[in-house]
Amino acid sequence: MFIEERHEVILDMLNKEGKVNVKDLSKTFNISESMIRKDLQSLEKNGKLKRTYGGAIQVERTLVDEEDFIITRVHRNREAKTEIAYKALDLIQDDDIIFLDISSTSYLLAKMLVNSNKNITVITNMPLLASMIKSTNEQKFIFIGGDYNTLAGGNIGSQAIEQISKYRCGKCFIGCIGINLDDGSLTALNSEDSHTKKAIMDISKESYLFAPSMYFKQDGLFNFANLIDFKGVITEVKPDDKTISALNQYGVELI
Repeated sequence: MFIEERHEVILDMLNKEGKVNVKDLSKTFNISESMIRKDLQSLEKNGKLKRTYGGAIQVERTLVDEEDFIITRVHRNREAKTEIAYKALDLIQDDDIIFLDISSTSYLLAKMLVNSNKNITVITNMPLLASMIKSTNEQKFIFIGGDYNTLAGGNIGSQAIEQISKYRCGKCFIGCIGINLDDGSLTALNSEDSHTKKAIMDISKESYLFAPSMYFKQDGLFNFANLIDFKGVITEVKPDDKTISALNQYGVELI
């Protein structure tokens, strides 16, 4: 097995178990423990893991890959996302025009909205929400067209952005995949999704960020905005003092 292949296997084991042990790896690959330690040193240098006594653990920040919208993202960390959706629901008033960006929390918020009596207009690039609409709904829905991305769970890209630019709304609710408090950067999973999110923010008077607490420790691949671009950050629980202090420096309201 080549070194690169061995490193891939180690990272896969780390991803599944959360930690690896030098002795166990030595037996698995039938090589010396000193060689395994060199592997871990190399992987740590590249930011792939954090070495510990006798082994290694995952780094504090993780890089998130694309994954199917329905099968995983809607159901992952659902309790936190549901609490965030309830908080967002309280921000929405009658006669509001809002934009729901593609996100699993937007999906949960939409379910709450269609079961409410709020008389609002909802613009969204998530065609999936159409299945929720009832003939008795108080809400008006406007769906953005374009190229449907199965991994994102909605319409993104140039055609969607062109349609989005024709509208104006009071509030938008934006999902992300990672929040870096060191520089305030917000990340999405792919470039087309990041450009589409930016377009939504450009047509909105106020932007609110869905921010499950776990997202403060992970990153996506593409930056699309900064915390200073948002009026509020909605999370499920009160963060620790360090996180609150960091958010304050960006002038964003914690909800």
